[in-house]
Amino acid sequence: MCGIAGLIGLPEQAATDTVRAMLGRIAHRGPDDEGLWWDDGACLGQRRLAIIDLSPAGHQPMVSACGRYAITMNGEIYNYRELRAELEASGPIAWRGHSDCEVFLEAIARLGLEAALARAKGMFAFGLWDRHTRTLHLARDRMGEKPLYYCRSGGGIAFASELTALETSPGLSTDLDPAALEAFFRYGYVPAPLSIYAAVRKLAPGHQLRWRSGEAEVSSPYWRLGETVSTAAHHRFRHQDEAADAIDGALRSAVERQMIADVPLGVFLSGGVDSSLVTAIMQTLSTRPVQSFTLGFDAPAFNEAEQAAAVARHLGTSHTEHIVTIADAQAIAPALGAAYDEPFADSSQIPAFLISRLARADVTVALSGDGGDEMFGGYVRYPGVERLWRAVGRAPGRRLAGRALAALPLGIIDRTMGWLVPVAQAYASRGSLSPNVRRAGEWLQARDRTALFEATMSLWPNAHRLLGREHARAPDWRPESPDFDNDLEPMMWRDAVDYLPGDILTKVDRAAMAHGLETRVPLLDVDVVALAWRVPAAMKVRQGATKWLLRKVLARYVPPALTERPKVGFTVPLHAWLTGGLRDWALELIHPERLRRQGLLDAAMVAGAWRRLEGGDSGVGQRLWSVLMFQSWMAARGR
Repeated sequence: MCGIAGLIGLPEQAATDTVRAMLGRIAHRGPDDEGLWWDDGACLGQRRLAIIDLSPAGHQPMVSACGRYAITMNGEIYNYRELRAELEASGPIAWRGHSDCEVFLEAIARLGLEAALARAKGMFAFGLWDRHTRTLHLARDRMGEKPLYYCRSGGGIAFASELTALETSPGLSTDLDPAALEAFFRYGYVPAPLSIYAAVRKLAPGHQLRWRSGEAEVSSPYWRLGETVSTAAHHRFRHQDEAADAIDGALRSAVERQMIADVPLGVFLSGGVDSSLVTAIMQTLSTRPVQSFTLGFDAPAFNEAEQAAAVARHLGTSHTEHIVTIADAQAIAPALGAAYDEPFADSSQIPAFLISRLARADVTVALSGDGGDEMFGGYVRYPGVERLWRAVGRAPGRRLAGRALAALPLGIIDRTMGWLVPVAQAYASRGSLSPNVRRAGEWLQARDRTALFEATMSLWPNAHRLLGREHARAPDWRPESPDFDNDLEPMMWRDAVDYLPGDILTKVDRAAMAHGLETRVPLLDVDVVALAWRVPAAMKVRQGATKWLLRKVLARYVPPALTERPKVGFTVPLHAWLTGGLRDWALELIHPERLRRQGLLDAAMVAGAWRRLEGGDSGVGQRLWSVLMFQSWMAARGR
């Protein structure tokens, strides 16, 4: 795990000075070592977090034994031992060490880039310089665990792990991208290939970019989730036990590969299905107690610490917990705008930061349960959308009723709208029912099931109004959807190709790397993903129960009584924080004069949302959080 940077096409002094400055911006990603490599027009750099092969033989950038290729890579190739054995079977190689990066580099030199990518199982982003053809190759892992930004720099190209590093590129324009702004306020993140700067782009998951002779070409994906999904549709599991055995076996293999490290490792344990399963498998594979870490909250409705501790006791892990208080939020919130190199507005970034800091005190690598919701049908919005659509999808006057319901005062909703209680509770914000029902009123206005699901994902459905004018809509960044024969998997697909890399994996990467911690995600192993899509929809969500099959697998390790409870995840008491300890900080960031001076956001709309929040409407908390995170990001850059 590292921070990478590179610049092609500038003279040596300018290139090395710039890349060194870029590395300074991302030193937190690699506190153990710094490397810089130059070769006639190409400069590669890396900040290293040493995980496998801690010796100088693991130093990067690294040049292949044949001398043709140089690489700077962020991430891990989990099956590097198998890949090394395959290479050795085809002929001798003069190994310098035992790092996964060296194995991957020699695989490229011997098999070619395409074949090496096809064989590699891991999370990665890298820059590869071919000295013979003078070509730069950039590539990003299949699911988007590791980030990679790029831009033109003079007559060349620059790339880096974080946007903040590219801000040092000569002549870079930092004009904001209108389409990225609209997407951010709609979803709370900027989806690839967009970045918040119009002059910078993110490489999409599973893609490559080739730069040669001043021209950059983003190639067709080297891996497509859509092909995996389509293939899986023709090879569905027919029996529960068959499916559970296959998933169990693949997860055990994935966890075993991802436990390989030359440094201490542990696991994030929330006590939910996904993290409990990863922790349980780790413990069965370990000869000593696994180090597990969890967060709780001093607000009981948000606190999972007791359940996590119960799972830890059952499994016999060495468990550490931290109870989050408003003082933690007050210390973390003002720093988030600088820590996330783009505007990012998932409020669970606060606990993600805190648990990363907690774990880093004892370990350098932590496994997590991320990806289980997207692969196995875990979000409550999946059955919630279905229930709401079945209840009101064909009701006459539905959209008119929705507009009226969304505008009703909160107290009236609580007293008179009991018929929507089951739907609203599927999206409970652990406070008054009113905000949920008011949001349901917004959802009732959706024209079809797809639009309804999209509405559940939208923070500001009319983001263009918040921006004060019609902005260019973001191009369709999502890959073409496969054909589905059920209503669940289109929602899962949308989350897997968009929400997962744009929100969940971005949140974890930035929070962990801010503390020099590597995180690994076994549920996104390529073999696990392929098997997950073979599981029929009826085995994922059954009678409203999410992750039905994964729960069956977990029951082999942990008694269901310890994990069967309503999903909480990393939800935070945002309404209480914003109207309490974070109030002064928030009001300063969204002061009407400040907004009017910037000229980007509609100050009246923001003020109206704040009045709703203080009136008890916790449903607008996430909307306001997006504004606060944008304002915090702007302030960190002096804008």
